[in-house]
Amino acid sequence: MDFEFTAEQKLIYDTARQFCDKELIPHEALLERTGELPHELDLEIRRRGMEIGLHACNMPESVGGGGLNCVSMTLVEKGLSRASTALAECVRRPNNILAACEGEQVAHFLEPVMRGEKRECIAMSEPDAGSDLRGMKTRAVKDGSDWVINGTKHFIGYARRSQFVILFAVTGEDQTPTGIKKRISCFLVDLDAPGLVVAKGYEQLGHRGHSNDILHFDNVRVGGWQMVGEEGDGFKVVNEWLGAGRLSVAAVCQARAERAFEVAADYAAQRRQFGQPIGKFQGIGFPLADMAIDIRLGDLLLMNTAWRVDQNYPSIAQDCAMAKVWCSEMLGRVADQAIQTCGGMGLMTDLPLERIYRDARAERIWEGTSEIQRHIISRELMRERGA
Repeated sequence: MDFEFTAEQKLIYDTARQFCDKELIPHEALLERTGELPHELDLEIRRRGMEIGLHACNMPESVGGGGLNCVSMTLVEKGLSRASTALAECVRRPNNILAACEGEQVAHFLEPVMRGEKRECIAMSEPDAGSDLRGMKTRAVKDGSDWVINGTKHFIGYARRSQFVILFAVTGEDQTPTGIKKRISCFLVDLDAPGLVVAKGYEQLGHRGHSNDILHFDNVRVGGWQMVGEEGDGFKVVNEWLGAGRLSVAAVCQARAERAFEVAADYAAQRRQFGQPIGKFQGIGFPLADMAIDIRLGDLLLMNTAWRVDQNYPSIAQDCAMAKVWCSEMLGRVADQAIQTCGGMGLMTDLPLERIYRDARAERIWEGTSEIQRHIISRELMRERGA
C-alpha cells in the first residue's frame, strides 16, 4: 500500500498551511479579544486566498473551481484549520450543493460566489428539529409558479455575513407503508427577500467570531426557478453534502489536535523541573505518547476515508461517520491533555490551548452529533448482515 502523497498534494498542503501561519494565525488574538471578525479583514483574507488559488478549490473545474479531489481537499482543510474557525472560513470553500445550480441560478447565485462577490449559508436546523430533519416545520407552499415560505431556522453559521441561504423546507407529505413522511426540498433564497429577517443568534462556547444566527421566514416568496433539483429531492441533496461536511469536521479536528500536540510537546521539551525537561518524566512523557498515537490513528482514518471517497467506495456515509467520531473525540482528549502537560500556562491566553479546548467541544455536536454518527455506523453494520 502506498501512503505517500504526490508532489502536487504536498504542495497543496504546504500552500494552505503556510497561508494559515502567515495570514490567519496572526489575527487570532484580535478575534479572541473582540469576538468579532472585522468585515474588511474577512474580505482581505478572501482576496489573498483567491490570489493563490485557494478560493473555491473544492468546486468542480466546470464551474470555475479548483476541481480538487477529496484527498487534496482534505489536505487544504487540514492546512487552513490550524487557525480559528472564523479565520479559516474567510478562505471560501463554497457548499458543494451550489455545483447543482442550473438556469437562472447560475448567474444569480453560483457565479457571484465563484467570483468572491457573494457568500452562502445553509439552513436545516430548527428549534424543534435538529438531528431529526423530517421533524422540520418550515414549509414552502406552492402559489402559482412561486413558493411561499414560513418558519424559523436557527444555528445558521455566518448568516449575517452572507447574501443568500441554501434552505431546506417541507413542500408536502407522502403516505408510505410506515406512515406519513414529509417531502423536503431545497431552495436558494436571497437574505434581503421581503419577509425574511436575519436575527442575531445565541452566545456560545468557543469559536469566537463564528456566528450562529436565526432566520425568520414570514410569507417569503421565491420563484420556482430557485428550487435546487426536483421537488422532494431535499434528502438526496442533503445526503450528498453531509458526508463531505462531516469529513471536513474531521479534518479540522485533526489539524487542531496536531497543533495542540506540537505546543504541548515543545513545552515539555523546554520546561525544566528537578533538573531536567518535564517530558522525560513518565507522568508527562507517557501521555504525550498516547496523544501521538491518537493523532496518528486519526490521520490514517481521515486520509483513508478521503481516499475511499475518491475511489467511490459504497460505504462512504459509514466511513465519514467513523472519521468524524474518532477525530472529534480525539481532539477533546488531546486538547485536555495538552493543557495538563503545560500546567498553569496551558490555561493562559499566551498559548492557543485554552481556545482549542473551548472550540473542541462543538465538534462532537455540529454536522451530526457523535450519537447520530454511531447510529449511522451501527445501522450500516446491521444492513451488511441482512438485519
